[in-house]
Amino acid sequence: MRVLLVEDDERIVNFVQRGLKAEGYAVEVARSGLEAVALGTAGEFQTIILDLGLPDLNGRQVCERLRNAGVHTPILMLTARDTVQDKVTGLRSGADDYMTKPFAFEELLARIEVLMRRRGVGETKSDIKELQIADLILNGETHEVRRGDTPIELTPKEFSLLECLMRAPGKVLSRTRILEQVWGYSSDPLTNVVDVYIRQLRRKIDDNYELKLLKTVRGFGYKMDAA
Repeated sequence: MRVLLVEDDERIVNFVQRGLKAEGYAVEVARSGLEAVALGTAGEFQTIILDLGLPDLNGRQVCERLRNAGVHTPILMLTARDTVQDKVTGLRSGADDYMTKPFAFEELLARIEVLMRRRGVGETKSDIKELQIADLILNGETHEVRRGDTPIELTPKEFSLLECLMRAPGKVLSRTRILEQVWGYSSDPLTNVVDVYIRQLRRKIDDNYELKLLKTVRGFGYKMDAA
């Protein structure tokens, strides 16, 4: 999925671009308002991340021009201004969401996903009822899991964790990302609950099988991979 990042601060560009690419997004960067309008009207993007303070047109002007040109791509506005009036003005100019700097990358990622769901982007993937990696099969309707012909009994939280990993085959998910998807935003990022449940899940789906599917990527997180 393609994201247009409109930002003139190179530190933020590098930070966001590197993070989004690691999550599987294709990122194109515009460093001015005029460039953003040109790219936004010409390209097919699933989300636009738009900084409010730009060297020529400001973010609100860019947003208005895109909307007037018939561009309906979800727009997430970034700014250091956090007053209510700033937020209201940004939203009224056509933005779909508003984030203040500094921000955590995991929150940015979650907001992008929410915007895409609102517009129906990625619904096909979410609607898949049966997931399979090698001989491991998870059925989202019946909540059954099996490897080959052998059923595997999982707790509801173990099932949610496995589903989270299987929906991103081969992709490394950080502990923070897993916490947000499986346990919700209220979870403490310093907790070891992810590691505890990973061990329990690995014991059930991998320990008795030659092909190990649940992989630890040290320093990054976990992934499901048949390779």
